Amino acid sequence: MSVYSAAVILFLVMDPFGNIPAFLSVLNSVDRKRRKRVILREMLIALFVLTVFLFAGKYILTGLQISEPALSISGGIILFIIALKMIFSIQFHWHNGGEDEEPLVVPLAMPLIAGPSAMAMVILFSTRYPEKIWLWFAALIAAWSMSCIILLMSDIIFKFFGSKFMKAIEKFMGMILTTFSVQMLLNGIKNFIQTLN
Repeated sequence: MSVYSAAVILFLVMDPFGNIPAFLSVLNSVDRKRRKRVILREMLIALFVLTVFLFAGKYILTGLQISEPALSISGGIILFIIALKMIFSIQFHWHNGGEDEEPLVVPLAMPLIAGPSAMAMVILFSTRYPEKIWLWFAALIAAWSMSCIILLMSDIIFKFFGSKFMKAIEKFMGMILTTFSVQMLLNGIKNFIQTLN
């Protein structure tokens, strides 16, 4: 697994293009002048959460007694489900506690950006190749930065390209993600078989 591959996987998992409609829906009642600040704040919270899971992943796995093959297999399954959601345009609707309330942490930071799949990915990277922890952090920063830029420009992107183009991009990203998920699943099964020998 290269840093480039890790960054691509994290970018696809964060799914900024697919999250644009959800972000716009949740932020619909927020003043336009504050939207970018809210998005940036939520993205920073998501980055903090993923960074914690990246550097503390080994201890989390040890505490929960989860093996590396189990994490790889479950990560592959989660990624595959997310890929199917992207390909078949299954939409999840998120609601704030009140119409005038500004979202905090949920649902923008978590689970839309720092969801279970993203957490599983950073833990997997850090536990399989702990000697490359700073390279994985660089991959996380790269994926997060691209996602942040796209979501900060969500209003412009949605108006310029429209919903059909956004759906097409999400389907394409989903197709790429399926190959990563299947490979991760196969690697997990292979590692599990090796532990039995």
